[in-house]
Amino acid sequence: MNNHTEELRNKYIQNPPEGMTADDVRNMSDDDLLDMDYFLHEDDDLDDDFGEEGFYIF
Repeated sequence: MNNHTEELRNKYIQNPPEGMTADDVRNMSDDDLLDMDYFLHEDDDLDDDFGEEGFYIF
C-alpha cells in the first residue's frame, strides 16, 4: 500500500486539489492522503446510466 500512497502523493503534488498547495499534499499523512482521494472520487463508482431515459422493468 505504501507504493500506492506514493503514487497518489506524486499525482496530487503535480496537480493539487482546489484550495490546497503541493506543500500541503507533501506534508499530509498517508491516512489523510487516502481519505482525500476517496472523498474526491467517491461518486466515480456511480453507474453512468443512472437516470438515463429509456425503458425500465421494475
